[in-house]
Parts: sequence; structure tokens; C-alpha cells
Amino acid sequence: MAEKIDLSPAQIIKDPIHFFAFGLGSGLSPVAPGTFGTLMALVIYWFLLADFSTYWYIAVCVASIPVGIWLCHESARKLGVHDYGGIVWDEFSGLWITFIFAPKHWLVALVGFLLFRFFDILKPWPIKWADQKVEGGLGIMLDDILAGIMALVVLQFILAMGWLGL
Repeated sequence: MAEKIDLSPAQIIKDPIHFFAFGLGSGLSPVAPGTFGTLMALVIYWFLLADFSTYWYIAVCVASIPVGIWLCHESARKLGVHDYGGIVWDEFSGLWITFIFAPKHWLVALVGFLLFRFFDILKPWPIKWADQKVEGGLGIMLDDILAGIMALVVLQFILAMGWLGL
């Protein structure tokens, strides 16, 4: 059973820390907030970030990590709940890491999304370890960063093997 918070969705959206930590409101979904957060991250990737040069894209990915550690920590502190399900900035960073060096193509986006969700939900080692052992904003972010790295490696392997026919 999900933990309850004392704030309404309107109050969360009005607070800039919660607004960004909740993935521009996508984490407010009553079902599968992590998936909806990842979908919002995919929309931002597709319509904005995918057209950046590799240098700027990596810079955004790297910058999203300390920003996310702070946002997630502050939002969780204000809510009084560690790693509340609606906090989805970690999904943003993780998904964006998945697409480093990836071409902008709908099939790549779909496969990357599915790979990231696979690793984020199943949490193989070391993702599960990070999820269970690391506290605070870093703990909220680290499992998704690792899921993003694992999805990145698998996606690049799939691309290198030519399995998507691109």
C-alpha cells in the first residue's frame, strides 16, 4: 500500500521543488507514477533533447544528476517520505542516460523506454543494492542512474548488432 501524503496535487504543483521532483506533475498519476514519469521524460527527450549535439546532450544528462539529487532529497524531506512513488525526477535522469549516443528514431525510443523500465522495475544487482542501501536524494537517484546505464549498454549493443534494422 502506497504511503499517503498530506498535500493535494494542486499544492504539489505550486511548489517548484515538488513540481520538478514530480516530473512536471507526471508523478501525480494514481497508477504507475514511475511509468508516467518515464513517459514525460521521453516526451522531453523526443521534442527537445534528442536534437542536441552529443556534447550538450551528455552535459544535460550529467547536470540532471546533482539537480535531481537535490530535488529528490528536498521533495522527500518536505513530504516526510523517503522515495515517495510520485517523485520521478530520477526516472528523467535514468531515461535520458539510456539515450546517450542513440539516434533519434521512434523504434530506438521505444526500445530504450522498455529497457529502462525493465531494469528500473526488476532491479537486478547492483540496482537493487543501491535502492536498498543508499539513503537521501542520492539513494532516490542512484538506482535509476544505474538502470539508465544498464539500459544504455544493452541499447548500444542492440544498435551495434543491427537488430533494429536501422
